[in-house]
Amino acid sequence: MTRFSANLGFLWNDLPLPEAIRAAKASGFHAVECHWPYETDASEIKAALEETGLTMLGLNTLRGDVSAGENGLSALPGRQAEARAAIDLAIEYADAVDAAAIHVMAGKATGPKAHTVFLENLAYAADRTRRTILIEPLNRHDAPGYFLETTTQASGIIAELAISNLKLMFDCYHVGRSEGDVITRLTDLFLIVGHIQIASVPYRRQPDHGELHYPSIFSAISELGWRRPIGAEYKPDGPTEGSLGWMHQYAR
Repeated sequence: MTRFSANLGFLWNDLPLPEAIRAAKASGFHAVECHWPYETDASEIKAALEETGLTMLGLNTLRGDVSAGENGLSALPGRQAEARAAIDLAIEYADAVDAAAIHVMAGKATGPKAHTVFLENLAYAADRTRRTILIEPLNRHDAPGYFLETTTQASGIIAELAISNLKLMFDCYHVGRSEGDVITRLTDLFLIVGHIQIASVPYRRQPDHGELHYPSIFSAISELGWRRPIGAEYKPDGPTEGSLGWMHQYAR
């Protein structure tokens, strides 16, 4: 049976995080993940996870000044102190809630200096924790100017650093928007994948919409030997509960 994780950045995002965790459990999810949980006391998240028996699969480092359009700090030259403070905060929070992974957000940057800074900050993060450090390419339509754009770029960084707990966040939505050929890309990169996420292409709705054929993708994921929950990171086209028919269908 395919298992799924509720991304609480998009699902039940009208609820406080502890209540969203309980809603995910009640709806049949096997795990949860989030974006930026830092305004919620970690003890409340930990209590909700223990109550429901769900695992927190991951969280993101802070984006920086969101009002100024920032979307991560770790590839920004001259911002290393802020980037590492964001990494330290994410590790502290992940330790408190026993999150499996931390997505280190690169931010909007370009060029060789950004590449060098990103690698230095990733090495710092990976050295500070045994938890999985994830990097995720974001498509140019949703995140113009983001440093990490493709799986080819991401896999090159992972190969260059050769750090055992640095992995790729393979988001079928972003790959579908930027590169296409999702199953082939996933198959080729499978050995460095640390987490898989899903949403429809092109509108990031529930995965029984759009142009990607998720039954085929789920079959390929299973054949590759993936046994962990797959992250449902989509924007419901209404109340979350009304968008979950796809999950009960595919879980069978």
